[in-house]
Amino acid sequence: MHKRVKFIAAAVFILLGAIFLAFRYDKGVFSKGLTYSGLKYPTVNTLKITNALTSSSEYEWLNNAFSSFIAKWELTGASVAIAKDGRLIYARGFGYASKEENIPMEPYNLLRVASVSKLITATAVMKLVEENKIQLDSKVFGPNGILNDNIFLNYKDKRVEDITVKNLLNHSAGWSTRWGDHMFINEVVARELHKELPVSLEDIVVFALSKKLHFAPGSHSSYSNLGYAILELVIEKITHTDYETFVQRSIFRPLSIYDARIAQNWDSLRYPNEARYYEVNEAERVMAFDGSKEGVLKCRGGDDVHTLGAAGGWVISPISLTRFLLAIDGSSSFPDILSKESVAVMTQTSNDKFHPIGWRWVMPGGKLWRSGSLPGTTALAVSSSNGYTYVFISNTSPWKGARFPYIVDRFFDKLLPGIEGKLPGRNLFFPETSTMGGVASLN
Repeated sequence: MHKRVKFIAAAVFILLGAIFLAFRYDKGVFSKGLTYSGLKYPTVNTLKITNALTSSSEYEWLNNAFSSFIAKWELTGASVAIAKDGRLIYARGFGYASKEENIPMEPYNLLRVASVSKLITATAVMKLVEENKIQLDSKVFGPNGILNDNIFLNYKDKRVEDITVKNLLNHSAGWSTRWGDHMFINEVVARELHKELPVSLEDIVVFALSKKLHFAPGSHSSYSNLGYAILELVIEKITHTDYETFVQRSIFRPLSIYDARIAQNWDSLRYPNEARYYEVNEAERVMAFDGSKEGVLKCRGGDDVHTLGAAGGWVISPISLTRFLLAIDGSSSFPDILSKESVAVMTQTSNDKFHPIGWRWVMPGGKLWRSGSLPGTTALAVSSSNGYTYVFISNTSPWKGARFPYIVDRFFDKLLPGIEGKLPGRNLFFPETSTMGGVASLN
């Protein structure tokens, strides 16, 4: 009996120690790039990271630079997060989260990130690969494929049986946008399938399978929202869990990220703290995605962003997105959620034939680059070999459209060299531990 009591006491001690390690911020652990053996990363209270943390005179020059840039491009609102060597050194919102309600943008506000979502989806797939639940060369369609449900077996082009998970990840499955993007032609899909709007993701896939592929799977890449949308179905089939829940549980929760969601289509259904979305003044109203014939802006019900899901539907704060980037970049400054082998697969240098997995571009110098653009949204997420990780998200689609993230990145290229040594040595990820103006020291 005495031995049993001692055993229980020891077990409780070990458990309490594990809980303590799971939630504390240990600079030494982070600097060595070690993992927590399955324990949670230190919790970050995103709501405590506000504009007040960067309102002192030390940040004034940087605040002014971003304010001028945002005003130049007539953005209703934008939010910025910058990390250096695994520590959040700057986070601030500009303009309005909701102009109509006079709500200023804060760094904790949630925003759509469009195709940056593909990076999240790719990470989830690589996690399944690590767990031996799927292989990159696993076939997707056909009797022996993952998606072998009856609705997906009536395909026109037998070559779809050659499509692998990797083909979907690097945009080489055989689809192109030659006759339009499958994810944005809902009326065509409904008409050809003799269905009423709105159409489902399964409907869109069935429609795509009823047509010939544009090229042989694995021969080259052609950027495809459809491919990543199909990965949503693949993940759900393998895990027996809906895509959003699986990603939250397997990727975000281990990183103590709790504010990521799949977008809703209607302005009235925005999440708490989610920004409102705006288009250029000249933007025309279109028919609502659900066939209600209501005239709406594309960013407020014209596009079915929710069904876009794995290809472009995530909503997240810039702070949390930065934290996610730090966990998949292979750097030793912040523990990665993926193995070195998985990171290496995702960060193979871009070439003329194939897109990288998840990322939009992987530069020869080690710069990892991911952009996203939708009506009402423009996003940029970058991890650089010089230790900087930065995120820029706007709730406005400027007239430059999908080219605008490149302009944003050039702005950062000019700005970042001037940051070194000019900002306080603080880690804004943990404002509650501050002894210096509400923020934790980096030293």
